Amino acid sequence: MIKQLLNTAITAAIESGKTILEIYHTSEFDVEIKGDNSPLTVADTASHKVIMNYLKKTKIPVLSEEGKEIPYKKRKDWNHLWIVDPIDGTKEFIKRNGEFTVNIALIENQKPLIGVIFVPISGILYFSSIGFGAFKAKIDFNNYNIDRILDKSQKLPLHREDKTFTMVTSRSHISPETETYVEEMKVKHGAVNLISKGSSLKLCMVAEGKADCYPRFAPTMEWDTAAGQAICEYAGFDTIDTFNSKKIVYNKENLRNNSFICKKKHNN
Repeated sequence: MIKQLLNTAITAAIESGKTILEIYHTSEFDVEIKGDNSPLTVADTASHKVIMNYLKKTKIPVLSEEGKEIPYKKRKDWNHLWIVDPIDGTKEFIKRNGEFTVNIALIENQKPLIGVIFVPISGILYFSSIGFGAFKAKIDFNNYNIDRILDKSQKLPLHREDKTFTMVTSRSHISPETETYVEEMKVKHGAVNLISKGSSLKLCMVAEGKADCYPRFAPTMEWDTAAGQAICEYAGFDTIDTFNSKKIVYNKENLRNNSFICKKKHNN
């Protein structure tokens, strides 16, 4: 059952990526500003529709950034749900720097079971599930097969030669608290490499082993982190809420996350 759901999520992410790229490569696309001052493009809406066409077949409810608002009174009884961000990093999409992703996660009792992150511009796919692990694969849009993807993927984290302590931070949302944390890590580790990335690519870099740590002290929503947390967890990393020192949980009454730090598990 888990493998079938993972296959569905992977297919949904890749197919939505195709749709996004068709819009991305057009000369112009309109940008709207939503009530929370975040941008929305026709690509966000188109990606949402593609993903919903696949996920609705699973009969599992979906919480999506671009879906209708679902009151907590209804959501609180969901033991399973999909959490989706049709385009994570819309600002990066608008800038056309390629650092945007499609995020799909399956949650059970507030914990991530499956995570899928697809990077349309590069064709790189990150995915994970409970009992299976976390993996990275390169997708050929014109000729992909889910079983072949699963067989030929690389298990995360990958080996890294450079052992210098490396942190990944937001390209668009750096904060004074993040700068303070960076300075603390310099004191603790000496030399520190800093990498800036957009979207959920930051969590992917930790899961892949390219970064040791991702501190996030600026606001995020559940759909920004659910898929990335799943991939990080099954690659051996924890995403810890700095307010209560516990893992981030999902389908909360307030969908906004507290500050968090993603880093290697203590028992590893």
